[in-house]
Amino acid sequence: MKLHLPKLILPVATVITLVTTFTPSSAADGPTPFPDAKEASAWPGQGVIRVHGWMTDNRNYFWSQRQKDKGAVVFVGDSLTGNWKSLAASFPGLKVANRGIGGDVSRGVLFRFKEDVLDLEPEAIVINIGSNDLSAHGDPATIEANIKELIAQARAYKASVPIIVCTIPPRDKADAPAKPGAYADINTRILKLGKPGKDFEVLDLFTLYANKEGKPANPEHFAADKLHLAEPGYQVWAEALKPVFKRMNIK
Repeated sequence: MKLHLPKLILPVATVITLVTTFTPSSAADGPTPFPDAKEASAWPGQGVIRVHGWMTDNRNYFWSQRQKDKGAVVFVGDSLTGNWKSLAASFPGLKVANRGIGGDVSRGVLFRFKEDVLDLEPEAIVINIGSNDLSAHGDPATIEANIKELIAQARAYKASVPIIVCTIPPRDKADAPAKPGAYADINTRILKLGKPGKDFEVLDLFTLYANKEGKPANPEHFAADKLHLAEPGYQVWAEALKPVFKRMNIK
């Protein structure tokens, strides 16, 4: 299914209330519908809320793949993950599932994390989220809090499930700027989420792709918008993940 991307990244709403005990309602025939973006209390976490029509289409497709994707290494995030069309081919012999949605934010991933990720009984989880939060001028502290809640939910599902959290790659897109210093702030926070071990790792994508100025270093790794990744860029990500998977015995 084609994952449609927004041309302009804008916040729908912003709140500062943290909800840490959110569980979507049970649905037998499809995913739990997104709440109204204006009803902040209906959403878990804190910060930016974004809802677009294609997100429901994507989630309906994910729902149709639930049984097939049981036991996969699940990649979850926004368009940086969702656009990885060669994901399966990048990890031959490894069962993978892509649960990235274009335009999503950390709070949106929190809303759908149980149904789109944990209900798949994942072998491991790879998380890359926060880029759209930054475009909407979200607070890095709220992004960090939402990612920590994702980790907590994953640990509640299975204490030993391997989790890889990725920092946010650089960008150079004039109509989607982050606040000065926000990139360094959130990526520093992500790097401090936990110590590397058999069930947790942080993969520093920013360093992989950035030059000394913090901009995309190699144009071949990025799409023309200098925000999304091109196929060679995804191969850089894959090659960086493979030794991590090996250390964590993900196979």
